[in-house]
Amino acid sequence: MTKHKQPEKEELEEQTLQEETDTTTAATEAEGTTEEQSLDTTTEDLEKKFADLNDSHLRLMAEFDNYRKRTMREKADLLKSASEGVLVNVLPLVDDFERGLQLTEQATDINAVRDGMILIYNKFLAFLTQNGVKTIETKEQPFDTEFHEAITTIPAPTEELKGKIIDCVQKGYTLNDKVIRFSKVVVGE
Repeated sequence: MTKHKQPEKEELEEQTLQEETDTTTAATEAEGTTEEQSLDTTTEDLEKKFADLNDSHLRLMAEFDNYRKRTMREKADLLKSASEGVLVNVLPLVDDFERGLQLTEQATDINAVRDGMILIYNKFLAFLTQNGVKTIETKEQPFDTEFHEAITTIPAPTEELKGKIIDCVQKGYTLNDKVIRFSKVVVGE
């Protein structure tokens, strides 16, 4: 009988081993399913996050493009109308010149015409000053290439005028401290 019990014992061990294997396999399959579901959930979350970020990025790009177009349009409008204020203020000077020209046809006193032209000239200089335009000083100033353009040099009449401006052929101007036209000068050497 001992012989007979041995195979039963082996069968029992085999059966127990089989059950353990089945249990392990079932647990592994359940674990695999849970892990797979977890990966699917993570993938879905990442895809949703990617879609949200992509949408946000596209909206931001569109918004920036609209901003860029709007500012370009505003800049173009500003450039078109920027000189309007200046030109409106020049018109009274044009009116003064027209009146002065009409009077020169009938005038018998040349000094009165000259005085009128001086008034218009002074009014125009005041207008330029109000708009930030200044004349570059040249008379006996040291020659400076930042403000002056030498058209010729001549021997200096005195020793102290060497390297200085002797004559100004054409006035130079600055607009808000930026040179808009260099003074054309004669320099002593």
